[in-house]
Amino acid sequence: MINIDELKFDEKGLIPAVVVDSITKDVLTVAYMNKESLKISMEKGLTCFYSRSRNELWLKGETSGNYQHIVSITADCDKDALTVVVEKDGPACHKGTDSCFTNPVYQSESLNQFTLQGLYELLVGRQKDKPQGSYTTYLFEKGIDKILKKVGEECTEVIIAGKADDKKETVYEIADLAYHVMVLMVQMGISVEDIHRELASRHIIDHKVKQEKMTK
Repeated sequence: MINIDELKFDEKGLIPAVVVDSITKDVLTVAYMNKESLKISMEKGLTCFYSRSRNELWLKGETSGNYQHIVSITADCDKDALTVVVEKDGPACHKGTDSCFTNPVYQSESLNQFTLQGLYELLVGRQKDKPQGSYTTYLFEKGIDKILKKVGEECTEVIIAGKADDKKETVYEIADLAYHVMVLMVQMGISVEDIHRELASRHIIDHKVKQEKMTK
């Protein structure tokens, strides 16, 4: 861990902070901190920035309730910029969107950015719009019993491929299983964040168990 005094603040005493969602890895916003706001952020575990327009500190979420709980703060190689990874309680942007970055400027025609959150949002759209000819629409129209049946079938396919020690086929079947599980999640109103938090809580428990074993 480096000391705050090692960071390089600009001539106005500020350092840019790129805020990143710990779950989706999306950039939520870019703000500025000074030494005081950075200290407050670390003490409270909540993002506190310095407003250049108002010339004052502001604790994100203090009025809106959309707090950002800090997972980690990391400085770049020159120590003149920060990335702040957070778990957010609500929209990061004052306009009510999850991220301030919502205006596409360029998109490669050959390179696609895939995320589980993006797939989840696509499935939510399929459930809402139900486009004709879509397999996902078919699953949602058939309902929970059909979705659960497909999850069971894909579990079996993963087991068969794994037992055969066929890596390529196992990857393919795991992808199928992951897709159908996410359809189930959408059907039941379970978010990617819900799963992330559950796994994170288990990681903490597992870490504690390992520590206990090491001390015995």
